[in-house]
This record gives sequence, C-alpha cells and structure tokens, in this order.
Amino acid sequence: MLPGLFWLLFFAGNEGSALKMEMICFLFLSLVPVYSRGQGVYAPAQAQIIHAGQACVVKEDNISERVYTIREGDTLVLQCLVTGHPRPQVRWTKTAGSASDKFQETSVLNETLRIEKIQRLQGGRYYCKAENGVGVPAIKSIRVDVQYLDEPVLTIHQTISDVRGSFYQEKTVFLRCTVNSNPPARFIWKRGAETLSHSQDNGVDIYEPLYTQGETKVLKLKNLRPQDYASYTCQVSVRNVCSIPDKSITFQLTNTTAPPALKLSVNETLVVNPGDNITMQCSLTGGDPQPEVVWSHSPGPMPPNSLVQGGNLTIWRIHVEDSGYYNCTAINNVGNPAKKTVNLLVRLPPTISVPKGQSTITVREGSRAELQCEVRGKPKPPIIWSRVDKETPMPSGTMTMETYDGKLRLESVSQEMSGTYKCQTARYNGFNIRPREALVQLNVQFPPVVEPAFQDVRQGVGRSITLRCTMLKGSPMKVATSIWRFNGTLLAQPLSEQQDYSELKVDSVSWETSGSYECSISNDVGVSTCLFQVSAKAYSPEFYYDTPNPTLSQKQSKNYSYVLQWTQKEPDAVDPILKYRLEVRQLAQRNTIQTFIPVQKMEKGLLLEHILPNLKVPQSYEVRLTPITSFGAGDMAARIIRYMEPINYPSPTDNTCRFEDEKICGFVQDKMDNFDWTRQNALTQNPKRTVNTGPPTDISGTPEGYYMFIEASRPRVTGDKARLISPLYNITAKYYCVSFYYHMYGKHIGSLNLLVRVRNKRAIDTQVWSLSGNRGNMWQQAHVPINPPGPFQIIFEGVRGTSYEGDIAIDDVTLKKGDCPRKPIGPNKAVALPGSGVPALHSPRLCGPLTFFLYMLLR
Repeated sequence: MLPGLFWLLFFAGNEGSALKMEMICFLFLSLVPVYSRGQGVYAPAQAQIIHAGQACVVKEDNISERVYTIREGDTLVLQCLVTGHPRPQVRWTKTAGSASDKFQETSVLNETLRIEKIQRLQGGRYYCKAENGVGVPAIKSIRVDVQYLDEPVLTIHQTISDVRGSFYQEKTVFLRCTVNSNPPARFIWKRGAETLSHSQDNGVDIYEPLYTQGETKVLKLKNLRPQDYASYTCQVSVRNVCSIPDKSITFQLTNTTAPPALKLSVNETLVVNPGDNITMQCSLTGGDPQPEVVWSHSPGPMPPNSLVQGGNLTIWRIHVEDSGYYNCTAINNVGNPAKKTVNLLVRLPPTISVPKGQSTITVREGSRAELQCEVRGKPKPPIIWSRVDKETPMPSGTMTMETYDGKLRLESVSQEMSGTYKCQTARYNGFNIRPREALVQLNVQFPPVVEPAFQDVRQGVGRSITLRCTMLKGSPMKVATSIWRFNGTLLAQPLSEQQDYSELKVDSVSWETSGSYECSISNDVGVSTCLFQVSAKAYSPEFYYDTPNPTLSQKQSKNYSYVLQWTQKEPDAVDPILKYRLEVRQLAQRNTIQTFIPVQKMEKGLLLEHILPNLKVPQSYEVRLTPITSFGAGDMAARIIRYMEPINYPSPTDNTCRFEDEKICGFVQDKMDNFDWTRQNALTQNPKRTVNTGPPTDISGTPEGYYMFIEASRPRVTGDKARLISPLYNITAKYYCVSFYYHMYGKHIGSLNLLVRVRNKRAIDTQVWSLSGNRGNMWQQAHVPINPPGPFQIIFEGVRGTSYEGDIAIDDVTLKKGDCPRKPIGPNKAVALPGSGVPALHSPRLCGPLTFFLYMLLR
C-alpha cells in the first residue's frame, strides 16, 4: 500500500484530473489480493504507460488507440508503471507506424523512456513489456506521432516551343514547390501580394504532379506574358499544429532567368604525383539568379588539406588517400543543377614481387602452368613478360606478352618453355623511373632422352664390353631407376651411383652372351630405352659398285665375266676374317653355286677382287657374299649383276640419236641445273618465239624433224645452265668419237659445252669441247675425240648469254668407236639455212689434257 499511496500523492500535485483518476484506478488494481505460492506471496506483472514530456496532444483515435503527438525537436518522456511480486523487469521496444515496416531491434531496459530532440524517424508505436516470471507478461503500447514542417524548395523549369513555324516562340515556366511535412501541408501561391488560384486566368495552372517525393504543387505559367515576370511566393502551412508556423519561399522571375552552366580548368581525369599542390577551378558560364557553387568529394568527406574559395578547390601536399571523384555543383533552383566531375588519381610508385613460394614453378610437360607476379601502384601498371635465358619468343609468337593481372598462363607447356621469365612494370602510370622487375623460374619436367636409341656392338670372342645408356636430357636430370634385360629376361643389376647414365658390363662375348640388351631409364617423370645388339659376328662386306659392268669374253658362246670388287666394313672390330662364302644364283633359277674365297690378310679399306666367269648373255645374277670368322658367319651383302650393251640407240643399224622419239635415246635432264633443254620441231615451236635467234627446223630441213634447244627468254638470266645427260656407256674400246650438229644464231648467244662424266670411285666431269658466240643461222657439225678410262656419260651443257636472242640447239648426236675423222676438229660440215649469212669457220676449243693430246695427234 505504501508505494501506491506515494505515487498517488506525487501525481496529485503534478498532473491534471484525468491523470489523477488514471493513477487512482491503477493503484486500486494493485491492491487486489495476491495468491500464495509456497512460502511467499506472488503477483503477476501489470503495466501502464504514462507520459510526462512535451506533448502537443494526447487523444484517442477512432479505434480507441492512444496517440501521443509531439513536435520534432522536443523531448519525449514515457513512463511504464508496473506492479507485481517479484518486481517486474521492463523492456521498451518500438515498431514504425506502418504495419509493413520491420520491427526495430533497439530496446531500453528502464521503466522511463526519454528521447531528447526527437526526430521524425523516431515516430511509431512504442511497447512497454513487463514480466516477472509469474503468469504472462504485461504489454502496453502507445503511438507517437512526430509533427514537422520543412522549408519548402522552389525550382523553376522553362520550356520553349516553336509556334507557327519559326516566326513566333512560346515560353512556358513551371514553378515547382516541394516540402516535407507531417501532417500534410497546404500550399498557397502568390504573385507579389496577390494570391493565385487555379484557372483564375488562362495563363495560370496549379496542379499536383504524380510520382514526386514529398508534397509538391506546381504553378504553371503558360505562354509567358509580360505581367508574368514578377515575384512568386510559395507558402506552406500545417495549420499551426503543435504551434508550427507557416513557412514560405520567394523567387523573382525575370526575362533573364536561366539554369546554371559550368566549365572546368582541368581534364575530367587528372593524374598527379604524391606531394604536389593542385588547384581545380570551376567557373560559372551562365545562370540567373547567381548560382551557388559547391565542391564535394566521393567517397568520403573533403580532405583536411583542401580549401574551397568560390569555385576554386586547392589541395596542398596531396596524398594517395586524397584520390577519388571531386564534384563541382552549381545550383540556382532553375532547371537542373550543373555538375562537373574530376577523377583525381594520385600516382603510387609501382612495386613488383613474386608471391611467397611462387619463385620456382615446376610442372610436367603437357600440363598447364601459371606464373604470377604481384604488382602495386596507382594507377596499377600492366605487366610485361619476357624470356631471360633464351633468345626465343613467348608462346604467343611475340618476344613479349602483356598481362593486366600479373599472371602469365601457359597452356600445354613443352620442355622448350623451361627457363627464367622476367616480369616488369610497363610505363603506364607516368613515373619517370626505370621499370620494376622480378624473375620466375619455370621448370618443365619431361621424360629422359637417352642415347644410343640403338647400337650394334661387335667384339671378338672372349673379350669384355661395357654397355652405357646415357641420359642426354630430361627433367629432373637424374636417373631414378634403371632396369636391364637380356633377350627379354630381367638382369640383376646393382644400383648405380652415377647421376645421368647406367652401365652394364658383359665380361666375355660368346654365343651365350650374344643377343639383345635393353636398358630402361626412368627419372620419375617417364621412361626411355636404350637397345644394344651384341655379337661377335663380322660386319657385312661393302661392294664397289663403280667397277665396269660385265664384259663380253667369248663372242661365239656369248659368255661374259665380271670383276667383283669389295671392301670389308670394320674388319678389326671382331676376330680376323678367315674366308668369304660366295653364292651366285641366276635370277631365273633357284640353284645356287657356292664357293669359298680364302683371305690371307684383311685391312680396313683393302679392295678385294674375284672374277665371276661364264655368265650368260643376257641373264642377270644375284651375288651373296658372307664373311666368316672363328665365331661363325657374319653379316651377308647381296647385289644384282646385269649385262648391258655399250650403246642403246633406237635402231640397231643406226647409232645416231635424232631426238625423234619422246624417250630422246635415253638422255635425261640434269636435276641440279637451272633449267631444261626443250624438244620441239617447226610444227610445235611457239609462233610468237623470238626472231633472229634459234633454228627454224632441224638438220633435215623438214617441219616434222625434232631437235633439242635452250630457250633464252625470260625467266632465264645470264649464266643459267641447262644440262642434258646421256645413258651410261661401258668401255669396249680405247677411243670414241662424239659427233653432233649445233645451231648457235643470235647476237646474245652464250656457250655450248660438251662434258664427259667418268664413273670410277666417284663421278668426275671433264669439259672436252666448248664454243661461244654467234655462229650464224645454220647447222654446223662438230667431231670430238674422247678416251674415257671407265664407264662414261656425255653431257651437253647450254649456257644462257646476256639477253633473250641466245637460243642454242643440237641435233643428230652420234657416238662411234675409234678415232674421229683425220681432219681439223673444227666444223667440217655446215648446212646453211635459207637467207642466212655464213660466217667464217673457227675451230672449237678442246678441253682437258687428254683430248688436247689427241687433237694434236690427229692434226
């Protein structure tokens, strides 16, 4: 009873009669008998909200809800009176006035809730919850309505439209007045002291636009008239609720009213160095009334080392953190605000480094690798990658690659990509300093590459050999394991301490130890194999193929013999060769004649001979030759022997080649010269051919007769050569005579050369005849004696002169045994063509000491 009486006396002196009655009722409720629980007396919690602040009014709304109205900026005091035993705990919570707003988590654990200078967002429903663990908690609420009226904002918008073409323009002005208030405000428009009403004349409209923030009224002045240039006032009122007075704003509309316009003294992006002093000037270029210029910074406030004077913004000793967007805004409430933005970038000197643990990258061949360098700087510069230890391009094909995130991504790396890579900063952020750089090592692991891949090892019986399988390259460059096999059987081999090879020693070569040895080397990435073939067999003999072909020995029986010549490959590699097994078989038969050729002494490079007699014409034979040592038979060599006639011309009764057949008597074009000889006649020659050069027909004078010639027109150039090579002829006589006709007409004639190619140990070309220059429009004959020491070929070489009038031709080539005619070797027969001028005959130049001697002898 005492606490209740105390509260009754307290409020009796401080509140009105309504509050006194409220309190007395609450105290009587508190005297209701409580119930006993165990050893004590308990009572459930009860609560009641009372207010003691600066309320404008407390009223009951139409749903019996208590509404507490207060002006923004005043002090709110709410008190939650509770009873119960034990004494209840009190908690204040709030929700906004709208049911859709989320519950506010802010709570106050106190019986009295006091809010100094209450703001509009703090309006809403307040709950007092009292609980003491007995019965259900007691919850009471009250709605707080915060009243306010802001200063109105007046903005002016103008539109101009053409009327009746370009002879007359209408200007319409919209005065937009916006305000935030609670309760909703009432708008009054005035022109001067005159209050304006909607449609009071044809030039004025007042309306409320849709989709606006706050409360808005628009005064529209249509087709602006002279009397419309006046002072306009927007007055707003909440009808003195909570003693809030009316507010107004006035604008003077003139014929010069215009929105603001700006210009900047710097670029939209400004890059500066740390420590610089900078000034950005924002100048007004238009606007009436005079706009207000304001600078702002985003993100964050203006830096403390900055100063704004009018439209000028100065920043002293600029820091990196002063970077950002600086906005210059001009406002005069006419049209839209004018705004200019400067993106200020304060450079940060670049640094580059390799992340911890990333300085060496190890990957397997064929996989993906990523090299990374971390770069810092403002602006952040790109990274340029290049190779350091190799003059090779990057995988892209260029010498450098540019990345913006500092990561060099390599797909399907190969062993050639191993090495050191350099990352360096590009000159991007404007600092006049050398590029920063760092190094990253790329190790591409790949299987070993070994030698020998295959080796044929020969050794004498009883001698030892050491087989070595060497790792030429690999990553890692270390033999992890090596496995040896003999004829497929695994060998027990102790671990080798060597790093890049594996060895196996064969103590004694014999039949039992001869065979295939295989060494498989691994470096933990892959495996490669060396293969050795070990034996004591002798190597194969090597035939001497440039010996003369079989020669006719008995004309009656048509038998011939052949001198078989050979050398022995590496005779000292194994035991001495004791003999050769010779097997001869006629190709058309299966029977083989076998003989043995004893050997007294064998040296490397020694030429051995054996005559094969009684060979039949025109049969061919297969010859097999096998060396034999104490170990047994060695490697065999085989060849085919064929009989060839010395000369093979189209007709057995005519040994002259007239080039009438497409096979041109077995002559072939040299593949190593500059161009080819051409076969043609008067019917197939180009009708647009160059005049004053070359023959019109062959030596016979008929249009059907063929000859060989060289075309000197483009694309031929001075010195180009064309070579025509005869078949290979065997020696059946000591002397031969080569006869042929030539045609060398034109002022740019080059040279015609005759060469003899002798087939001995190697082919040797000897020039035996040569003639140069213009020889007139006629065919002339040459006779050239030769005495080749071995099988031979003749070669006609045409050399192009200084220009296109240089065609050279040949025809009717004859090869005869014996001496040439005993008369001057010079042209001894000339066939003049119609209309030609016949020059004096000159002796051709003989080449080579042998032919020169014959020439002098025959003269």
